[in-house]
Amino acid sequence: MRHLGFVGDDAALVEALRRGEPGAPAALYDRHALHLRRVLARVLGVDDELPDVLHETFAQALSSIDKLDDPQRLEGWLVRIAVFTARGVIRKRTRRRWLRFMAPEEVPDPGEAPADPRARLALARVRRALNKLSADERIAFTLRYFEQLELREVADAMDVSLSTVKRRLKAAEKRFVAAANDDPHLREWLERSPRWSAA
Repeated sequence: MRHLGFVGDDAALVEALRRGEPGAPAALYDRHALHLRRVLARVLGVDDELPDVLHETFAQALSSIDKLDDPQRLEGWLVRIAVFTARGVIRKRTRRRWLRFMAPEEVPDPGEAPADPRARLALARVRRALNKLSADERIAFTLRYFEQLELREVADAMDVSLSTVKRRLKAAEKRFVAAANDDPHLREWLERSPRWSAA
């Protein structure tokens, strides 16, 4: 394969991209697509456009690779681009009222659809609660609790201050708990969860 020379080294990969080496874009995709797809799936939920959003993320990254200050932080920079791309999708859909709820049996978890019907139902209900959050709240919430990023990593991914992330998370938690309390099944789960019973 043409990109074997920079396997395992993001700095070398960035330099290859900047030089326009033919195998570099494929290496970038091979190395980071799975992680970015997971991040996008967490933020957007069930989404037929996920491949397009992933493609747009890589297109933006390739067109702006010269703006990356520290090649060693390539993955975090890509996550930031993915987050901003997803936020644009969410905002556009909110404005146009394109968000829709799907029946539980139609809900595959992107990448790893739960086989258990109860798990699919729970996923659908969680997605419904998440749809009540603003774009910025939803992104902060999913990066923190689904991707389990540290607060500083969430702030970096969203390109905001730590205090801004904390405010968004506080608002997101409040809205999520309120939405979940309206759902008998999620309310029961909240009551059993030490994390949310105190929220």
